[in-house]
Amino acid sequence: MNSQRSFFGFLVAGVIAVLLLLITGFYWLFVKVPVKLGTPINQPASAMFVSKAAPVMVSLLVNPEGLQSLDQKGEFSQIKNRLLAKTQVNFAKDVKPWLGDEITLAVTSDDIDHDPSNGIQPGYLMVLATDNPTKSKEFVEVLFSQRALGGANLEVQKYKGVKLIYDTQTVEKSGKAENNLAAAVVDNFVLFANYPKVIREAINNVQAPNVNLKSYPIYQQVIQELPKNALALAFLNLSEVAQWQGLKLTDPTYDSQIISLVLKPQGLLAESTFLSSSPLTNGSQLQAKPVGALHYIPESAGMAVAGTNLSNLTNSNLGKLWQQGTIAIYGSEEKAVERLLKPVVSLQKQWGLNLGSDIFSWVTGEYALAILPNSENADFSWVFVVEKSPELISGLNNLDRIANEQGLNASVVNLRNQKITAWTELTATENQTAVIEAKIKGVHGSIDNYEIFTSDLKVMEKILTHQEKSLIENQEFTNDIKAIPQPNQGYVYVDWEKSQDFLERQQPLVKFVKLLGKPLFDHLQSLTMSSYGEEPEILKGGVFLHLSK
Repeated sequence: MNSQRSFFGFLVAGVIAVLLLLITGFYWLFVKVPVKLGTPINQPASAMFVSKAAPVMVSLLVNPEGLQSLDQKGEFSQIKNRLLAKTQVNFAKDVKPWLGDEITLAVTSDDIDHDPSNGIQPGYLMVLATDNPTKSKEFVEVLFSQRALGGANLEVQKYKGVKLIYDTQTVEKSGKAENNLAAAVVDNFVLFANYPKVIREAINNVQAPNVNLKSYPIYQQVIQELPKNALALAFLNLSEVAQWQGLKLTDPTYDSQIISLVLKPQGLLAESTFLSSSPLTNGSQLQAKPVGALHYIPESAGMAVAGTNLSNLTNSNLGKLWQQGTIAIYGSEEKAVERLLKPVVSLQKQWGLNLGSDIFSWVTGEYALAILPNSENADFSWVFVVEKSPELISGLNNLDRIANEQGLNASVVNLRNQKITAWTELTATENQTAVIEAKIKGVHGSIDNYEIFTSDLKVMEKILTHQEKSLIENQEFTNDIKAIPQPNQGYVYVDWEKSQDFLERQQPLVKFVKLLGKPLFDHLQSLTMSSYGEEPEILKGGVFLHLSK
């Protein structure tokens, strides 16, 4: 890539790099000397340039210079120096004097001319807020003068009262003139794009407000409800994103998504809001406090899921979101489960189970499921706690039937003066004297108003004798769930240090993600997910990342 082609690449890569730095570098934020990032704006004003049909818009809502205080290791300076090395732009001299508190990058179309026969070229729009339009105009004119000296062919035109400047360059192999960079200054914004058509459409969007994102009623409704201190925001038009990535959404429940990033004293909350064009009708019950089933989950758990009413999971709005995403990406829910949830597939095959009909269908109250690290071997232990309900007895009888079909015996044993049912596999030894050995495949028993299932007697004994505190008594866990808004529909909690080996064994994709986000995962202590709001056309949830300082 020559210097004439590199500037727009710098803009795109710059915003992505700044957002990555924000995510991976914020663990430096709450040190002894408080960081001053300035006051984030409430919403991106540049949304007026972006069509509500655009696939993606990402905005940084603070001046990136404020992130310098996060730059304890110099990553931000290195990024700027590396990206600007191929241009004649000096950030401190040319950009910093006029750059305001907003940078937005949008993919305006998956193919700018809507003609796949001549190749796919997305339209990219960069909008930078300016505190000094005069200096901004000087910067744009100097920039294109430098590009002209480097061999670019410049064009200047007036479009609806706005001066539009762009350059073209002939490609040697095809002899075709391609647009490399276009720019305009509109009021307090500097616009850059990879085609002049993109900027013309952006100007049209401002003058025809019924088509731009800022005037989209549902978008505005969600924006008003977002945290006022969000440092970054993203809007995704899900059907357009799917098409851009070569996927297809069939009868989607959710049309679009808005994501905001908010810094917390112990980490980062990524809040996601899914928007539907039609009212949602299958809302789940919201809980004002964590479910009581968590009192029976040992604090040594590496992963835990807790909530209420698994019987409604498939038909819930959260379940519909899962269906929409998995069908678009993998073609079917079954293929997604095979790829992403291999332990679930193995469990179902081993026991001859259908989790939906054989277990979920009778879990109508509270539940908690946890995976515990097992130091004795490479396997893992598990705990499943279910609140008693009228459906419980028939559910247990069905599990006993399935166990019997798999050649297991259901036997009642005494453990710490408590009657426990154990599913055992009987085998005869090959020694000179025949001996029958019983291998436990699972146990369950009643405690208070809950039925507790565990993988082995040791875990059950640990729970019965209170050998360790429960997860709900763990201070780190309680601090993490406080970062999630209440009321909510429960939690998915992952202690990264305890569970990463297990996750990497079960899902090779985790290693790849871990490698891509190494700075983040090097400091990740835990992550907590929850959904906590269902209005008529909105499903809201969030992920809290707890990082070490």
